[in-house]
Amino acid sequence: MTATDRTPALIHETVLLHETVAGVLGVSDLSGVSLQAGVYVDATFGRGGHSRLLLDYLTADSTLIVFDKDPQAIVVADELAKTDSRVVVVHDSFASLNESLAKLGMSQVDGIMADLGVSSPQLDDGARGFSFMKDGVVDMRMDTSRGQSVGQWLKVVDEETLANVLYDYGEERHSRRIARAIKAMENYDSTLELAETIKEAHPAWQKGKHPATQSFQAMRIFINNELGDVKDFLNQTLTALKSGGQLAIISFHSLEDRIIKQFLNNHSKGRHEGDDKLPIPPKRPKYFDKPYRIAPSDDEVRANVRARSAYLRGARRNQTAFESFN
Repeated sequence: MTATDRTPALIHETVLLHETVAGVLGVSDLSGVSLQAGVYVDATFGRGGHSRLLLDYLTADSTLIVFDKDPQAIVVADELAKTDSRVVVVHDSFASLNESLAKLGMSQVDGIMADLGVSSPQLDDGARGFSFMKDGVVDMRMDTSRGQSVGQWLKVVDEETLANVLYDYGEERHSRRIARAIKAMENYDSTLELAETIKEAHPAWQKGKHPATQSFQAMRIFINNELGDVKDFLNQTLTALKSGGQLAIISFHSLEDRIIKQFLNNHSKGRHEGDDKLPIPPKRPKYFDKPYRIAPSDDEVRANVRARSAYLRGARRNQTAFESFN
């Protein structure tokens, strides 16, 4: 599956493809599965790998609502919608889930899936500014049609705030030293120059890992409000999913995976975030059944090295909790 400009080099290998589609359909695997009817959401369309496979298992009267912030991804989604009337495209963050469903005249869906990773076309296209291996303007916005780029932000942010971002969102232990070096740069017009500055400032490199990896991750997460959007999105799934509806989410780094794990664990045990700090936590409904976690197979990791850090987590919306919530 090629990127929107059809450049052969910009190929996106969909991670945990069959496992995610099986998860959102509520089956252990896809072999022998009959066509399913319902309304489903792909909260991160990307280049449509998960969506295209899911459509193969949906009836002709089903609906698949696809979200993405990236204008290039939306071009691909619009092309798919022209050939498949079941597809409805939303150019927005998945944090707008409930609001967008309401605009479409819907309130609840049968399944929601999301792939929180940056797509290969985004990483491999130097012009997008995500890569520290290919030169481009320091941008890193998922949605290039709105908001502040990382380069614009670096011009105005103070050193202490930058250091905190590198530490909090990239878990970079040498954040202060790196922040000092970044703020000493004359301009932020080149991702390769920014990566080289970080490399020179970094006192301890991890073998096999570029020294700018964590800093680039931190700035990308911050400028796109990725963790905030994930939290908002997860909370909205409590009301967006029908009774028995399935949630399946892929994450690629520990910060997002931790948020998803805690959310599913809490809501499968009748807890909310912060309940552990209360002297007598209130009794709450168990909104999800027991969560699961799936890692890529060794074969998938060998075929696609970017799958090595991925985890799929999911759970089924609990019937009893659904009735009490509503």
